[in-house]
Formats: sequence, structure tokens, C-alpha cells
Amino acid sequence: MSVRTQSSEEPAENVHRAGFACFVGRPNAGKSTLTNALVGQKVAITSNRPQTTRHTVRGIVHREDAQLILVDTPGLHKPRTLLGERLNDVVRTTWAEVDVIGFCLPANEKLGPGDRFIAKELAGIRKTPKVAIVTKTDLVDSKTLAEQLIAIDQLGKELGIAWAEIVPVSATANQQVDLLADLLTPLLPEGPALYPEGDLTDEPEQVMVAELIREAALEGVRDELPHSIAVVVEEMLPREDRPADKPLLDIHANVYIERPSQKGIIIGPKGKRLKDVGIKSRTQIEALLGTPVFLDLHVKVAKDWQRDPKQLRRLGF
Repeated sequence: MSVRTQSSEEPAENVHRAGFACFVGRPNAGKSTLTNALVGQKVAITSNRPQTTRHTVRGIVHREDAQLILVDTPGLHKPRTLLGERLNDVVRTTWAEVDVIGFCLPANEKLGPGDRFIAKELAGIRKTPKVAIVTKTDLVDSKTLAEQLIAIDQLGKELGIAWAEIVPVSATANQQVDLLADLLTPLLPEGPALYPEGDLTDEPEQVMVAELIREAALEGVRDELPHSIAVVVEEMLPREDRPADKPLLDIHANVYIERPSQKGIIIGPKGKRLKDVGIKSRTQIEALLGTPVFLDLHVKVAKDWQRDPKQLRRLGF
């Protein structure tokens, strides 16, 4: 079993590589946090609530020798709703199109049925190289980490998966994140950069803004509304009659929930919660877009939208 740590010196090669890598793993395995750490900026929303990522967010890592485009898929899971089935379809389609797959397994949780379910699916994808990424290593001691590395090696042998690498990382403590990029790079095809220097994601700005609002709205409603929130940015327009040195962007967005009873939870007593959501997300949106923003938020009910094909389409799924 070869487990990589920072000391290994690789010989330099003078070719440029560019390609796509995707991180898979069960919900809350640290995929989005890892994407953000590699890109060096927030492009995927993170939450300690499973099923946060719904769109395929691409983060772009620019290096002298390579361009690594990260595709962050939703967590693969046993679906209970139409939304769940659609999210799983997104995952499988993505796997078929990338150059390398990173399987994220948290160091602080023993391998479970969810991990095996994904590993079995991965075993069926023969050609794509697979890297086992042990995430959240800052949360465990070295003995627990060693046990997890052995268990992952065993899982590969059992299912016939030859791991290209097994890499322990901590995205939050920034340990071995650069090493991971070094190890993914040789697995990419040779070729020129696919995106202009400076691009961090190809996700449309409106989608990213909606995701930042949804992340802020998810905070503090841990158990009440795990998957019931969707956000749609209706319009983003520069305000007219503003001097060139004092621009203002007007953003109008709707926060959708599934039942009228959930409205009060999102809005909070005397509108305080919704106001907090607005303040928190506006700060992040201004940092993302680099311009002052006026954010107008409204809460609307879209009855049982997770199960209704028409509503799913309207909300962008």
C-alpha cells in the first residue's frame, strides 16, 4: 500500500497537462471544503449538513505545469425523492466524463455501507484512475488514521479497485492539500489550459450568488429544513444613475421552502433571521463580485418542490 506524505520528491517533467477531476463520496465527506482549499477561494458552498451541493461546481486550479478543473458533485446516496434521483444521475454522468476520480473518505468515521455503496459503483468504472483521499485528518490521532488507511487499502483489494494513490489531507488545516494537487496532475492528459488564467470557476455568477444565499439560509436551521430550501436569483442589475466610482448592484432573490409552516422558521421573530441571512450572504456576495450590493430577499412557498418535476425544472434542477 503506498500512502503519500509530503516528503516524496518527484522528478520535474516539462509537459503541460489539463483535465477534469471530480471528488465523490457520501454526503458531508468534505468534498466542497477540499475544492475550496485547492482553488484557494470559496467556489463551492460548505455546510455541516449533508446534501448541500446540488449543482456541479467547477473550481479551477491554475499551476505552471497544469490546469486542474475540479468538478464537485452532489453526494451519492440512496434516493428517496425525485430530486434525489436527479442528483444521483448528475453524479454518474460526471464520473463518465472526468480524467480522474478522487474518492473522499473522512478519517474520523469508520467505513460504512454508504462508502461501500459508492466504492462498488466506482469499481464498475474501469478506465478512470481513482485516488482515495482521506479527509479531515486534523480530527484524528495517528493510530486512528493508520487504521483508516489500512481499511481503505483493504476495501480496494476486496472490490478490485487499484488506487492510483491514497492521500491523507486536511483541507481546514491546509495539510497536504498541495501534495494532493501534485499527485492528481500526472493523471491528467497532456494539453494546453482549457480556461483563461484567473478564472476560478465556470459557474454562472447568478448560480453562485444563489448558493451563497442558500448557505446562509441553511445556517441555524440544522434539523428543521435540511433539504427544503432552494434559492433563485430573479435578477441582478446595476442600479442606474449611480456615479461610476460608486456602483451598486441590485439583486432580487426568492428563497423557496416547501410548506407554509416553514416560512416562520426562515423569517424568524420580527424578520430577524431573514435579515441575518441577508447581511451574511451580502458580505460574501460583495467579496465574490467585488462590488457593493443591495440584496432584496423574499420567502415563497413552492409546495413539495422536491417531488414535483415541474417545480424542480423551474428551480433549476
